[in-house]
Parts: sequence; structure tokens; C-alpha cells
Amino acid sequence: MIEVELPYPPSVNNYWRHVGPRVLISRRGRAFRKVVHSTLAGLGVRPLAGKLHVHIKLHPPDRRRRDVDNALKSLLDALEHGGAYLDDGQIVKLDVEKRQPIAGGKCIVRIKAT
Repeated sequence: MIEVELPYPPSVNNYWRHVGPRVLISRRGRAFRKVVHSTLAGLGVRPLAGKLHVHIKLHPPDRRRRDVDNALKSLLDALEHGGAYLDDGQIVKLDVEKRQPIAGGKCIVRIKAT
């Protein structure tokens, strides 16, 4: 099982950038991926194999209206890139809770094999 506290992920609305005909991950998205990667590496996390259950608690940075699904793409992609699992297609159960705002925001992620 992996349990980790991470910064609040960038919204999918800000995660991608169009540069000419190409679609790239934004500067903010790349920075988030880097933080996730270094956090997981610092914990010595190895990629989990098999079917996974992911539970996420999102604490937004403020009280502005936010849709929880907008935070998921960048978070799940960063966890894959950071080495928590081999492919986000392994996720068979995904629980997401939006909790009370915390200054700066954060998310708590728990990943376990099913």
C-alpha cells in the first residue's frame, strides 16, 4: 500500500497547453509531476502491479467552486509518471472526496492492490 500527501493538483483546464498543432503539458503541470515524482522517490515507492484501488481526499486551497473530476487527470497521470503504478488502467476502483479547504491546498492519496 502507498499513502502519500501531495500538493493540490492543477485543474485539467490548466494542465494542457496548445502550441501550434501540438498539445503539451503546461509548465504548472510539469512542476506538479516533478513534485509527485520526487515525493514518491523520497519514500522509496516501487510501482504496484495488478488491479488497484485508489482513494483520494482533496483539500482545495480556497473556497472557490471546483469540480473534483478536474483534479483527477493531472493527479493520476503524475502518480503513474512518478512510479506509483505502471499504468492508470490498473485502477479498478477510484474513490474521491472533496474535503474542507486548507491554505495552499493538498491531497492525500492511498493506493492499494485489490
